[in-house]
Amino acid sequence: MKQFFGLRITHQYRIKNCQGVALITVMLIVALAAVLATQMTARLQLQMQRTSNIEFNQQAYWYAMGAEAFAKRVLITAFEDEKDITHLEQMWAQGETSYPVDFGQITGEIFDMQACLNLNALRFDKSEIPVGTKKPAIQEAFIELIVSLGVEGVNSFEAEYMADALVDWLDKDSAIESAGGAEDNDYSAKEFPYLPANNYLASITELRLIEHFTVPVINKLKDYVCVLPNTNLHEINLNTINSEHAVLLKALLDIPLEDAEQALSGRDGEGFKTAEGFFDLPEIKKHKLSNDLEKQFVVDSEYFKLKSSASFNNSYFSLSTLMKVEKNNSISVVSRTIGRE
Repeated sequence: MKQFFGLRITHQYRIKNCQGVALITVMLIVALAAVLATQMTARLQLQMQRTSNIEFNQQAYWYAMGAEAFAKRVLITAFEDEKDITHLEQMWAQGETSYPVDFGQITGEIFDMQACLNLNALRFDKSEIPVGTKKPAIQEAFIELIVSLGVEGVNSFEAEYMADALVDWLDKDSAIESAGGAEDNDYSAKEFPYLPANNYLASITELRLIEHFTVPVINKLKDYVCVLPNTNLHEINLNTINSEHAVLLKALLDIPLEDAEQALSGRDGEGFKTAEGFFDLPEIKKHKLSNDLEKQFVVDSEYFKLKSSASFNNSYFSLSTLMKVEKNNSISVVSRTIGRE
């Protein structure tokens, strides 16, 4: 009888023990399910947020593209009645403009890309330059511009080296321009080697790859130079040069800064009807400039840049569009750059 009761007690103990293990197992399963459910919910929320961000970014992108389409229409309208002249009184030159849109805003500004020195203009045919002659006028002007910017520690010697290195970066061959030039051997010997482009610049920031150029010099140059992709066009619009950038005119014409400032400050809103009108100014005419120097200037432009930004909810999109006005007054897009420059 004792054994029977002992077996019964043991059997009851085992039953309770099994029930405890089962309960723990169930609790573990419930906890695991809760963790999985939490993770799935978090991932679902993250995926939904990503989808929303993509939609918002896409909408901001289309707002920016809308600004580009609007800028094309502005340029076409501006040149319908004035095909042969570009000046700062035209509707494209009204500065930064903002437009409210649903859940956001579009901001844009159009710039004349011929109111600055095209760095790609320093890509020229060396064979056309007689041996023993001085540097081309555009190269001399670029050297003078760097010196005139007054960057600490940069004199005519360093400026000439920079200009020579830029010419070598742009030219087609691997021959060094002069003492300050740099070609394959100079760049391949660096800690992180690379080769010169031997082609047109794509952006001003590319100057950071070129020998002798420093960040302070590049930052100073940004206000006075620009890059027109795949062309060495060198035609400066006398009507759209910023009056505060007289140092550029000084460098291009090799005249005193005071005369350049006076010539630009005396310019009326609609500028000059012809380039000859500018060179007839007393402060310019007295210098008896050569025809080669005068050929650098025009009173109409064909390249423009739109800098636009768009916001939609919490998404932002920046776009820079380089446009060209064609002969038939249509607008073609030369390049687009996403992001702030």
